[in-house]
Amino acid sequence: MAEDTASESKTPAKTRTSPAAFLRQVQAETKKVVWPSREETVRTAIFVFILMLILSLFFLGVDTLFGWVVRQLMGLL
Repeated sequence: MAEDTASESKTPAKTRTSPAAFLRQVQAETKKVVWPSREETVRTAIFVFILMLILSLFFLGVDTLFGWVVRQLMGLL
């Protein structure tokens, strides 16, 4: 049983990549990246801005409501 765990814990030796090979791999991966168009970027930015406004108004309302409830409870004391 001890022999099984010892053999399982051994990992194969990793081969080192030369800096030139690494740069070639990086260049190959960057060629696969698909960048959004200007229209997609603008559309996404507008969506994020609208969502930010909606959420900020929601949390303003929740915070105001909780503040009012706390003031009412403190007034009872």
